[in-house]
Amino acid sequence: MYSAIVHYHLRVGGVTRVIEHAARLLQAAGHRVVVLASGEPPAGFPAPVVGVEELAYDEEKPPADPGRLEAALITAATRHFGREPDLWHIHNHHLGKNLALPQVVAGWAGQGRHLLLQIHDFPEDCRSYNYRRLRSHLPAEDFDRCLYPQAPHVHYAVLNGRDLGFLAGAGVAEDRLHWLPNPVFLPGDGEEAPVWPWRLWLYPTRAIRRKNIGELLLWAALAGPEDHFATSLAPENPREQAAYQGWVRLAGELNLPLSFDLAARSGTAFPALMRSAHCLLTTSIAEGFGMAFLEPWLLGRPVTGRDLPEITTDFTAAGLDLGALYPRLEIPVEWLGERTLLAKISQGLESLYALYGLPSPDAACLRRAWAAWVREGRVDFGRLDEPLQAEVIRRLAGSHAAREEFSQVLQVPLPAVVDRNRGIVAETFDDRLYGRRLEEIYERLLDFSPGPVEALESGRMLHSFLQPERLHLLRL
Repeated sequence: MYSAIVHYHLRVGGVTRVIEHAARLLQAAGHRVVVLASGEPPAGFPAPVVGVEELAYDEEKPPADPGRLEAALITAATRHFGREPDLWHIHNHHLGKNLALPQVVAGWAGQGRHLLLQIHDFPEDCRSYNYRRLRSHLPAEDFDRCLYPQAPHVHYAVLNGRDLGFLAGAGVAEDRLHWLPNPVFLPGDGEEAPVWPWRLWLYPTRAIRRKNIGELLLWAALAGPEDHFATSLAPENPREQAAYQGWVRLAGELNLPLSFDLAARSGTAFPALMRSAHCLLTTSIAEGFGMAFLEPWLLGRPVTGRDLPEITTDFTAAGLDLGALYPRLEIPVEWLGERTLLAKISQGLESLYALYGLPSPDAACLRRAWAAWVREGRVDFGRLDEPLQAEVIRRLAGSHAAREEFSQVLQVPLPAVVDRNRGIVAETFDDRLYGRRLEEIYERLLDFSPGPVEALESGRMLHSFLQPERLHLLRL
């Protein structure tokens, strides 16, 4: 089998890591693979890479011509193999990072090429900037076909059950839709784990807004004298810096037991840093796959923090015990004021809908969002924006009475749970199993003869993601 794997780039990150695993495993099974991407591959990349600079992000330059990108891709693959690939495995084709790629995909669907479109992120999922770029540039009459072409020879792979359900509900045929969870694999680094003078609660993340860093500060404000909290990495995106620096300043002002960017500051490799933690912590409000819920168990470390049921349901269905996680972090509404919260919800919905060019939400949408935010006089901290979160953190840091009123605590899974979860993750999300799943998807796709191409109504996906109940101000 000859396959071309396509992505915008191979910079260090989750998608590149998935491509590395896929290419290595497919080649080990005897298949021919080439990876097409812009820029240079990381050192030691396990598969042939051919550079296609027309795949680069075009957010800060004129978009590539679709015909030129198409020709570059076909030429690169054909020169490498001496023939065209049997199938094209394309990652995040419709994310709006390169406006020519979805047009190439739509054209190839019409020409009968076998396509596997693996989606890690959706422009409809609070990525309004990307969605508006797509809307403004793609031909209106071809918009839906560029985003979601439908044909027997066009299949989709997604990371979680939520996305699987959304695509199925929007009309993608079940036999063209595949659940392909990421492999979970942590190579041994040989580095000894550092020993800290305190119990380290490590949030193994790059501290961007959707990771809900304010919630980490809240737990640090409630810490005992033996506890210390930390994030592993600082954000790189310039758009994330203002919020991040605001949390750094507040942690310093309140003298919280909290370190930022600990991996870089300590010079410790990631696996060793994770092994050094008393417990791994996550407070994220949105994930595509949720590696933070899986990786620590492989290192024999417990995980606690915020649950994301639309993501973790896949993991608990596999048998993982995530009982230490909390689905909400309850704050008395009276601390912030009902009127303030109503105004924030109304403004948030208005902004979100406007960013996607939708009509203003009605009163029913506001009621649905309020019901998701507030239960029995308490609001979920993860729904709030930075100013409201900072107000709560200041109250907890400065008032013994407030800390007494706050009843939730961080739970640490028992050693028996850690051992059991480690076995489940190793078995269920093993990278070799990932390779077999991918082979089966390829074979299933190639069993389908090319057929007529239709378009999924993209507005149905937008409706799925923009439910009022899913409003989190940190995602605006």
